[in-house]
Amino acid sequence: MVDLGSATGFAVVFLVIAGLEVFDRTSFATIALSSRAHGRATWAGASSAFVLTSAVAVTIGVALVDSLGPGRLGWLRVGGGAFLLGYAAWVYLHPEEEESPHLREDVRSAFLTAFATIALLELGDSTMIFEIVFVPEWGWLIVLTAGALALVLVAAWNVLLGQQLGVRLKPRTLNRVVVVALTVVGVVTILYGLAPGAFPSL
Repeated sequence: MVDLGSATGFAVVFLVIAGLEVFDRTSFATIALSSRAHGRATWAGASSAFVLTSAVAVTIGVALVDSLGPGRLGWLRVGGGAFLLGYAAWVYLHPEEEESPHLREDVRSAFLTAFATIALLELGDSTMIFEIVFVPEWGWLIVLTAGALALVLVAAWNVLLGQQLGVRLKPRTLNRVVVVALTVVGVVTILYGLAPGAFPSL
């Protein structure tokens, strides 16, 4: 027999986390990364980071926020934004040539880049905070499974969008789009880390 309370909790957590993530800056970062990298590896890296941050949220998230304080969580966001700006600079300085499929096949690089980017951006993010808030209401197991599943599925959708973008645009045009997207997300993330009150919806 299905526990309606647990089912309701799972649905609420899943829908809230998925809804927040669809328009989150980590989604745009995943789309940009997957547009010029190995799709499955990018998804695996992003998904691993989401599962990790979800686990942190439901196990030691509250203690992490209390011990680090909002100031240091802000510096984590600044670090994530700086990482994206650095990657944008690298993409700009190393444009993808018309005949250079090796970039898309670099599985390890795609995985590590996606993992590091998403992990840095997600720490202290709105989805992680919501997972922490949901734990007292629904329990750690429901929040972990529903939240992680929502994030993994949204990551898959973002990778599909990014791969389509990579196929449809010429390499030089794609290079410019990726640089602009990563730069915008990076700058917004840094500003959010320095002045979170200016971006209450993030």
